[in-house]
Amino acid sequence: MKVLFNYKELTLSIKRLCFELIENHLSFDDTVIVGLQPRGAFFAKKIHEILSKEFLIKNLNIGYLDITFYRDDFRKKKHTVSANQTDITFLVENKKVIFIDDVLYTGRSIRAAMDAINSFGRPKKIELLVLVNRRFSRELPIEPNYVGMTVDAIDSEKVKVNFDLNNEKKSNVLLMK
Repeated sequence: MKVLFNYKELTLSIKRLCFELIENHLSFDDTVIVGLQPRGAFFAKKIHEILSKEFLIKNLNIGYLDITFYRDDFRKKKHTVSANQTDITFLVENKKVIFIDDVLYTGRSIRAAMDAINSFGRPKKIELLVLVNRRFSRELPIEPNYVGMTVDAIDSEKVKVNFDLNNEKKSNVLLMK
């Protein structure tokens, strides 16, 4: 097991990502944030909290998108698949949508998210923010716009993101064999 981000490094990286978002979206007037369920939702909440409270971005819409039944492999699972909740209370028509997820691996989740978001309107643009980009594992030609860290991990290794909402100092990112 290797620690990729300890709490302090994780916090710094998330704030850097927020600065990058501000540089590209300024007031966020025509931009919405969508966390991909389940793990991207925690990360999206944290990004939204920092942008709203520390950088005083007002009226920033945040939603959570479940992609379970848009995945191309959900029927191939050996166990019954249970969905998470989608919570998008705004239209994305002609908006810039920033998908937020914890780890970009094969790209298949992002492809499913692109299909799913169309139920809420046609975005003007879609961007992708990920905490960890697993560089050599892509099955689809999908690349993130914003990256906390790029990791070269083999398929037998797992990137585990631990967000502890009760005690943030226990939050970290691990590479496990």
